[in-house]
Amino acid sequence: MFYHILYPLKEFWFGFNVFKYITFRASMAAVTSFAICVIFGPSMIKWLRKLNACQYVRKKHVGRLHDLHKHKEGTPTMGGLLIIVSVVVASLLWCRLHNDYLLLALAGMTGFGIIGFIDDYIKLRNRSARGIGPAAKLAGQGVIALIVGLFVISNKAIGSDLYLPFVKNTVFNLGVFYILFVLVVIWGASNAVNLTDGLDGLAIGCVVFVTLAYAVISYVTGHADISRYLQVFYLPGSGELTVFCAALAGAGLGFLWFNSHPASIFMGDTGSLALGGAIGIVSVLIKKEVLLLFIGGVFVAEAASVILQVSSVKLRKKRIFRMSPIHHHFQIKGWHESKITIRFWIIAAILALVSMATLKVR
Repeated sequence: MFYHILYPLKEFWFGFNVFKYITFRASMAAVTSFAICVIFGPSMIKWLRKLNACQYVRKKHVGRLHDLHKHKEGTPTMGGLLIIVSVVVASLLWCRLHNDYLLLALAGMTGFGIIGFIDDYIKLRNRSARGIGPAAKLAGQGVIALIVGLFVISNKAIGSDLYLPFVKNTVFNLGVFYILFVLVVIWGASNAVNLTDGLDGLAIGCVVFVTLAYAVISYVTGHADISRYLQVFYLPGSGELTVFCAALAGAGLGFLWFNSHPASIFMGDTGSLALGGAIGIVSVLIKKEVLLLFIGGVFVAEAASVILQVSSVKLRKKRIFRMSPIHHHFQIKGWHESKITIRFWIIAAILALVSMATLKVR
């Protein structure tokens, strides 16, 4: 909005020319979303507490975990609403609003947030850890992912090509099967972030590192000269996703202000599904889907630990981990919650740095 209103005024004062630059607008979007979260966070916490929208801690089938988490019962949840509103407002203020990629990312994130909100609402209403059924949740996520997939393959600038990291000039055209690939990526990203959201600050801290990395990569992807120099996929207009990713990172830091241990609010599925969906959509639009395995390595490990645990119990009647997702394994082993969270943040930061280095190592 500011771009459309203030940038044309550069004819009257050169200072308004700053609104042309993506780096400036991305920085301001991050500051704006952070400020919205920090300013309105206390009111959101009070409002959710008044509505009795508070965390329910499972008692069955969790063993020692209930003893470690029972103090969290009564903490307001569904804080993802604050994240979504902050990102939407910041993006609308600082982005070029006629950008299709931005609008798709915003709509997709909001759609995933709605699915998570419904899931959280059912859990709260029933005072249970069970929300909407897995099939219904996957179906809702699948509809949004399908829309993204159809948009991508119908957009000649993006297409159905699959690019691999670490190598150049290696492209696979998946044709119509690319839609299935998009479904897997977005499904996986959304649910992996959801699985990671089990300790105070864990998921949102990792999201900050991932979105900052994708902000840099989106900028490179949308810059003709830099993308040509690095020999990476170039998508005109994708630079606006830098502003969107920066808004996500700013909102993440703002939410972490209240979600750090001991958490005053949880994001719930409303936030985790929205953030994971947003990350998956951005990775698809800028053709860095495979790189998401590295950038979001913490999320991948969390999801993989669940898959391995369930498979092992069904096939071998034995557990691999003391509990899954894997952050609970370390918690049961006696690691303090803050130590697990910070160490996972460190891993997420290193993976983000290594992933950005792959743009040059080709």
